Amino acid sequence: MSNPVSMALGPFGFEAIGFHFDGLSRSVNTPWAEIDVVQSLDAQQWTGPKSDEITIKGVLFPREFGGQASLDGIIAAAKAGEPLMFVSGDAAEGRIYGYHTIQGVEEDRSFIDAAGTARRNAYQIKLKLYEGEAGGGGGIASFISLFG
Repeated sequence: MSNPVSMALGPFGFEAIGFHFDGLSRSVNTPWAEIDVVQSLDAQQWTGPKSDEITIKGVLFPREFGGQASLDGIIAAAKAGEPLMFVSGDAAEGRIYGYHTIQGVEEDRSFIDAAGTARRNAYQIKLKLYEGEAGGGGGIASFISLFG
């Protein structure tokens, strides 16, 4: 990785050029159960958090800037079922989101050339916060070194 890294999912760094992202959205689900009450509005009881999900969106131009190998690596990690550490920012000011599972990856390959290779690949990576114990992975120190 020769470009600045603004975010990392496990060993996969999102760079300014190459494997980058256009946006990130987050959805936190904290439902309340409704309890029937006679002659009054239903009471509500908080049942606790259900999920914390992040969607990363981006567009790759593999022929011009690369990045497809990193996306393929994330797909392989998803198939392996291993939670990955998710961090953003830099060494001075960063955020550790914790371990996340990859819930899915969507690709939209277009502008196919004569060799059958996509010149444009829009993607979405769906993550879900994982509170269990993650195995292996090298720990936080290996991720912080991406930003140093």
